[in-house]
Amino acid sequence: MFKIATRNDVLLRAFKMASIVGIVLAIINHGDHILLGTMTYNNWIKILITFCVPFSVSTISSVLAIRREQGFVE
Repeated sequence: MFKIATRNDVLLRAFKMASIVGIVLAIINHGDHILLGTMTYNNWIKILITFCVPFSVSTISSVLAIRREQGFVE
């Protein structure tokens, strides 16, 4: 599974999804602090972690879809 997860197409897709969904989630969760200029170091760390969630979900989803396509039963 690690070999599939590190394929260029899987990583690129996950990066694109993380960029889009991460930005939306960051705005939803921290938009008020960003606009008011009251962001703290902890808020920025939380935003970085927020981007990890859609990246992970996209990567896992892609790996499972590729494995199913290759004939592996989940």
